[in-house]
Amino acid sequence: MEAGKTRVFASALDWPGWARRAKTEELAVEALAEYLPRYAPIVRLAGFEPPEGEFVITERHPGLARYADFGSLGEIAGTETTPPAPEEGARLARLLEAAWSAFDRVAAAAPAQLRKGPRGGGRDTDQIVAHVRGAELAYARKLGLPRDEDQAGPDGWPLLRARIGAALRDPESVVIPANGWPLRYGARRIAWHVLDHLWEIEDKSEPA
Repeated sequence: MEAGKTRVFASALDWPGWARRAKTEELAVEALAEYLPRYAPIVRLAGFEPPEGEFVITERHPGLARYADFGSLGEIAGTETTPPAPEEGARLARLLEAAWSAFDRVAAAAPAQLRKGPRGGGRDTDQIVAHVRGAELAYARKLGLPRDEDQAGPDGWPLLRARIGAALRDPESVVIPANGWPLRYGARRIAWHVLDHLWEIEDKSEPA
């Protein structure tokens, strides 16, 4: 749990991308449960079975979460500071890659203009795609990964994402920079950002 002054994020630490925000901790957990049917296809695409059972809160961020009120994850959980074993890193990579694949498919099929509303500042599909890709350039830097100039173009994204996936599969190869992100947190943050905008595109592709 990450609590700001007015909003709280609930994240499933073992299931990157599955995180929701609400006004209270209880409502955040409810929102997380409500989104399981939307998250489950991502899990199956990665080759796993979706989680079942009761929710258990295992960690609460001590103090004020810096970005929760602004709609973003921003706190590294204590259990995320330990690098994943290679097999766990591979699992995280598969879930993240499934999120990318689903996002690309939904964005390609979405209308160019999306229904306007407060969420996302009224961006259309191409603008959301550009935002997600631009963020991933910054995220790669947080993980200590090289970023080539050609990665800024459409043909560069497979290379950038492949490097992120390779880092998760080979944690010992990664040197996290000062003020960087541990790999577990990086997977959670990147997958959440991708899926949050995937669901935004889906929601805004439909009439009000």
